[in-house]
Amino acid sequence: MIALARYAGLLLILIGGIWFAQGIGWLPGSFMTGSSFWMVVGSLSVAAGGWLSWLGRRTRE
Repeated sequence: MIALARYAGLLLILIGGIWFAQGIGWLPGSFMTGSSFWMVVGSLSVAAGGWLSWLGRRTRE
């Protein structure tokens, strides 16, 4: 269960990073390109993924 939290967090960081990059225009070719909505969603996803990954690592004893 703890490993699942870590891997889910890492996946959320990866996906959020892609959304952020598309939102600010670094990854063109999508309807998300240049949209500030996806920049915000990506930022929140990266933050949530970091928290989830940290939580999974912290409770590991």
